[in-house]
Amino acid sequence: MVASFGQGSIGWFAVMALCAIIILWNVGVWYKNHGIARIKAKVHAAPDLPSWRLVTTILVLLALIFSKQIYFASIGTYYTFYLIHHFGVSVSTAQYLLGLFLMPVAVGTIAGGLIGDKIGRKYVIWFSVLGALPFTLLLPYVNLFWTGALSVFIGLTLSSSFPAIVVYAQELVPGKIGTISGLFFGFAFGLSGIGAAVLGWLADKTSIEYVYAICSFLPALGLLAGFLPDIAEHKRTPPLAAAPAETRAAE
Repeated sequence: MVASFGQGSIGWFAVMALCAIIILWNVGVWYKNHGIARIKAKVHAAPDLPSWRLVTTILVLLALIFSKQIYFASIGTYYTFYLIHHFGVSVSTAQYLLGLFLMPVAVGTIAGGLIGDKIGRKYVIWFSVLGALPFTLLLPYVNLFWTGALSVFIGLTLSSSFPAIVVYAQELVPGKIGTISGLFFGFAFGLSGIGAAVLGWLADKTSIEYVYAICSFLPALGLLAGFLPDIAEHKRTPPLAAAPAETRAAE
């Protein structure tokens, strides 16, 4: 956008960011007044899993976040340079192709949450991370047209994992929404910054093509999703739900 329409276009993005801040502020106020009361009214019991299994599951989820965020760092930071260097396209064309990747990311993030509510978050995690692997493996070896097409599928599939992973972790450790959200969002954003620096150093030492060849294997970590327990099968009976039955038995 900046390359195509000049630096004046930055102001529009600033206005959009301000609108987003206002909307999120009101969402936070609404949640404070309504969300907490709803959570207290409905107690969610932790799954019946040993402590070591809970820790292992959290580590698996963080490993999946690692694969996603490092690959996204390679695209978000260096995709335009890859297109310019590898295919000789203009800066403007490279930015349009980057947008072709980022728009499906937004769609995939929303779709991941909706589909996870319908079929289960574990299946979304499986499909999202591991499902992107064929596309990422092909990306470094195809022409410009298929590079753009594959980037759409990569953005759509890989982005759908994040909401599923965060909500899965919140169900794994109920009552710790802030802690879990802070852990996963902080880990994700931190990895993006570190990953961009490390990949930039690697590109200087080797080549941008080598970076994408190496990063293409990252979604293979989606195989770790096989170690995720099915939370529905390990659900305990919530204390408030069990209370009426105990009262009736006493009577």
